[in-house]
Amino acid sequence: MESVLFPGRTQAIKHPCSSFSSLSCRNNVRFLASMPSSTSRLRVLRNEMGVAFVNVVVRERYMVKPGNVFGHSVEESLVEKVTPMLGTDVPLKYSPGLAFPLGASEAENGINFAIFSRHASCVTLCLSIFGREKGQEICDGMVEIALDPQKNKTGDVWHICVEGLSRSGILYGYRIDGPQEKEQGHGFDNSIVLLDPYAKLVSGRKWFGDVANKMSKFLGTYDFESMPFDWGPDYKLPNIPETDLVIYEMNVRAFTADESSGLDPDVRGSYLGVIEKIPHLLELGINAVELLPVFEFDELEFQRYQNPRDHMINTWGYSTLNFFAPMSRYASAGGGPLVASHEFKQMVKALHNAGIEVILDVVYNHTNEANDRHPYTTSFRGTDNKVYYMLDLDNGAKYLNFSGCGNTLNCNHPVVMELILDSLRHWVNEYHVDGFRFDLASILCRGTDGSPLNSPPLVKVKIVFLDYKIYAQSCSMLWQSEVSQSLILLLSSLSFYLELRDRAIAKDAVLSRCKIIAEPWDCGGLYLVGKFPNWDRMAFQGSLSTMSSRWAEWNGKYRDDIRRFMKGDCGMKGTFATRISGSADLYQVNKRKPQHSINFVIAHDGFTLYDLVSYNFKHNDANGEGGNDGSNDNFSWNCGVEGETEDVDVIGLRSRQMKNFHLALMISQGTPMMLMGDEYGHTRYGNNNSYGHDTSINHFQWKQLEERRGGHFRFFCEMIKFRHKHPILRRDRFLTKSDVAWHEDNWSNHESKFLAFTLHDDQFGGDIYLAFNAHDYYVKAAVPSPPHKKRWHRVVDTNLESPKDFVPEGVPFSDTSYNIASYSAVLLEAKP
Repeated sequence: MESVLFPGRTQAIKHPCSSFSSLSCRNNVRFLASMPSSTSRLRVLRNEMGVAFVNVVVRERYMVKPGNVFGHSVEESLVEKVTPMLGTDVPLKYSPGLAFPLGASEAENGINFAIFSRHASCVTLCLSIFGREKGQEICDGMVEIALDPQKNKTGDVWHICVEGLSRSGILYGYRIDGPQEKEQGHGFDNSIVLLDPYAKLVSGRKWFGDVANKMSKFLGTYDFESMPFDWGPDYKLPNIPETDLVIYEMNVRAFTADESSGLDPDVRGSYLGVIEKIPHLLELGINAVELLPVFEFDELEFQRYQNPRDHMINTWGYSTLNFFAPMSRYASAGGGPLVASHEFKQMVKALHNAGIEVILDVVYNHTNEANDRHPYTTSFRGTDNKVYYMLDLDNGAKYLNFSGCGNTLNCNHPVVMELILDSLRHWVNEYHVDGFRFDLASILCRGTDGSPLNSPPLVKVKIVFLDYKIYAQSCSMLWQSEVSQSLILLLSSLSFYLELRDRAIAKDAVLSRCKIIAEPWDCGGLYLVGKFPNWDRMAFQGSLSTMSSRWAEWNGKYRDDIRRFMKGDCGMKGTFATRISGSADLYQVNKRKPQHSINFVIAHDGFTLYDLVSYNFKHNDANGEGGNDGSNDNFSWNCGVEGETEDVDVIGLRSRQMKNFHLALMISQGTPMMLMGDEYGHTRYGNNNSYGHDTSINHFQWKQLEERRGGHFRFFCEMIKFRHKHPILRRDRFLTKSDVAWHEDNWSNHESKFLAFTLHDDQFGGDIYLAFNAHDYYVKAAVPSPPHKKRWHRVVDTNLESPKDFVPEGVPFSDTSYNIASYSAVLLEAKP
């Protein structure tokens, strides 16, 4: 039939939801496109059943006469002349579209939109043609197009192709309706425009922490117009062996947000800011950065309603909105999602060109959508709550909370599993990242009911899953050949069982080159240190496949045991020896190697290194939770005074202890990881859970770095370089009796807090003698004879002031004993 809006131009279609009740489809199709300009308004037919196609470039005034549209009477309306939006006279036209790929994609005849929702009864695509103009926080109007389940749905995927849209800059989302029984696990609310779980870019507020726009909405967007990113002709991935890694855990924003960074205000706290500080990373000597979450998150989520934490700004980012889009407010100068995507790639390219790998801290265990009491519906909850989250169906379908954040992602559901894998591949293929650290990874090992799994599908097992591309192509061919719709429906009934594929992270062809690290615990008590599923990973080279590295783990036992020995706990000597030797008791199984132990003393959550030696207790009052947040078991020691002091003896002891920890970390077999700021002694003043402070508590203090460059910082740099120069500190196998001599004959002495040993270099004779004294008194230790034609050189004595505490070339030492000060350590190197 001829369109009542644009006679002779566009064909109107029957309202897709006309067969549904007005309750389930209320307001499902509306054209609300009132324009940003106060002088330009587009008024169109709006009736109970909706409108058809709309020409978005109106060059004339059209009087719409009273009449019938789809059998419903309408009033006279006026379409006024407006500014052209797309630069073309092409109306928006719709076709059924394809079910693959999910998200927004460019099709031959327009932009294809596809979203999964198994339990939805009605899905409406919402388009903001104008985006966010001139800093507007919420778009002034949206085109809303209801999808016909008979034409726009394949299996559980709703899809539509829209012709006439711009290839970049359109904002979009969905209204989704469905069963309202919350006790059955549903969370549908069609009053909310939802963010597409597969949106590759996300548009929200422009500036980080802009409280004036704390209620900003988040919508998906896309860019099919920009040229592919230029990685450069000489660009290559660093491909650093795991044995050689020294990881630096850091926060993109906090690294340069402080004024002391000396950067332009528009660059501070951005991906470009990281680029500016690469010289610092190279001077320090690290060769991998582990970035705290960089997926889009809402830093003002705590300020949505009145609560004890409503003063907080989430600076750590462990509250994911979307798993595909880089954090848009890490773009420079409030540049938005497209700029953020480009600058993230610039950052990765610059780091790679400097020989530094990029590992992302990823949070696939929960989302930002909070809990049952204070739901924050932005995407997954309203799309298909029952699929995306673990629910206690025996308790009113309340969220299971193994993340400690109110909800738990249903990781081993086939749909969620595929989303996670698609997300990981996207970051590898599109952004060239080198690896992932999985936050609370034990949740990846839980079934849909929350119970632990022996063979979690996401981690290991082959599963059967739909190949949407083949499916969509098949459907397209069937339509073209005019095969009956009944055959199409037969194909749809196959649901997810068209192709057998290996979807486990550990054996994925794209992910096989990546470093894969688990934080092997969760907040539900599933502690898997040394036990995280670690079957062989498949590496693909052409048509050949070989077995390669396996899951590495954050070694929480290393952290705790090193801390306890260093502060002088009794009975820790043997355990200390085990940890610095690579934790064979945990990892010498299933062909695992020392490098699968990620050794760390300090991480983002918990005390900084300075605070570890300055506070016995956490001081988290500023967090607004009455001190109930953060760990109580820190194994810290304040060296005699709680917090800041001017006592020179306490200050000296703290300095020694920080050097002792760093020395132990850098000589341990395994992969070392340190925290941003520890290289100058950053303090959070005893706050061991500072996730919500966008202040100097978390921000890197560049002036303090300069003040301590010749002492503390110098020691840290030299110790990292020493590790790089000595292969015997980073073996790819566990130590044998020929590799190490333990100068100890009293292992059972519970009171002993002294350990000395020699690491042998059979190839070059460059043996290394080490001694750690955690007693509160001097220990005179016998020093073994050096290898033939070599003599000992003192490289490290943490009791000495800089620069004598670390002498790279070594100070010749010929005595047969060394008097080692209390709470200090010594390193001797055998040299000609």
